[in-house]
Amino acid sequence: MVFLGSNDNHIVSHMKSYSYRYLINSYDFVNESLSLKHSSAEPTRYQYLINHEEKCQNQDVLLLLFVKTAPENHNRRAAIRKTWGNERYVHSQFNANIKTLFVLGTPSDPQKREELQRKLVWEDQMYKDIIQQDFVDSFYNLTLKLLLQFSWANNFCPHTKFLMTADDDIFIHMPNLIEYLQSLEQIGVQDFWIGRVHRGAPPIRDKSSKYYVPYEMYQWPAYPDYTAGAAYVISSDVASKVYEASLTLNSSLYIDDVFMGLCANKMGVVPQNHVFFSGEGKTLYHPCIYEKMMTSHGHVQDLENLWKNATDPKVKTISKGLFGQIYCRLTRIILLCRFHYVDTYPCRAAFV
Repeated sequence: MVFLGSNDNHIVSHMKSYSYRYLINSYDFVNESLSLKHSSAEPTRYQYLINHEEKCQNQDVLLLLFVKTAPENHNRRAAIRKTWGNERYVHSQFNANIKTLFVLGTPSDPQKREELQRKLVWEDQMYKDIIQQDFVDSFYNLTLKLLLQFSWANNFCPHTKFLMTADDDIFIHMPNLIEYLQSLEQIGVQDFWIGRVHRGAPPIRDKSSKYYVPYEMYQWPAYPDYTAGAAYVISSDVASKVYEASLTLNSSLYIDDVFMGLCANKMGVVPQNHVFFSGEGKTLYHPCIYEKMMTSHGHVQDLENLWKNATDPKVKTISKGLFGQIYCRLTRIILLCRFHYVDTYPCRAAFV
């Protein structure tokens, strides 16, 4: 009877979810249950307080990059503008257009709301890269932020080749990502969705968790496959499909990456795992890691230093030649293939 506590419930929920994922793996009835009765037109949701309809106008855009941020995170946005979100850097180095937009709602603290909003307006006048709607910016409104991104992309930048959404504490190795996307653009890739994939994830039923989802909101034992919301990339056709599905599904589920998974599943889009999209842990600092990395999670204070080191031209020369390849392979095995679990890149990333 010792095993009937919360740990056992946690284990049982995972057993149920994995069993469902790998034995049944059908969500048709889930999608049907969550579908709205009337979805012929986009509902009027929230008013734009700050917008830039012209951002993509008459331009060939390789990547539309949405950064999910909170109104008070001014310093994070400033660091991103200097590093991986820098449009001019990408254009000068790779002759590619990216468009970076910071996505947010209204300040959640009533006492600071007016002051923060004034600062946001001033910041946007300086950089012209913020889009804001009049919903409260909070964890429980993350799905609204997701809907804002896909609605904006559909209305103002439908011709972008790829769309990416990322948190503001993420590091993105933009040179590696841009080279990868340019190679995919040449072959006209479709149904493309990459990131850190969660398969067979169960809903959290623990009321003390911020990820708690009641049965009334989602009653099934497993979510469809989805990528971690910290960072993922999709092709333009997937963006269009997800937008279409978002108009037909009940968006009360406030875990945005799961809602994204539901929308994609309804449209028959399957996420692909990329071993160099990080989990929750910080990526280990080493040139042999930088050579392959796409994203790393949990970077705020060290973002500019990491950008400088990871994009140093010397990084690309360290693995040149037979001995360089052997050195980096062994280094990645030592750093990534550990006995204790670290949620960064999996061991198999060492052999890519």
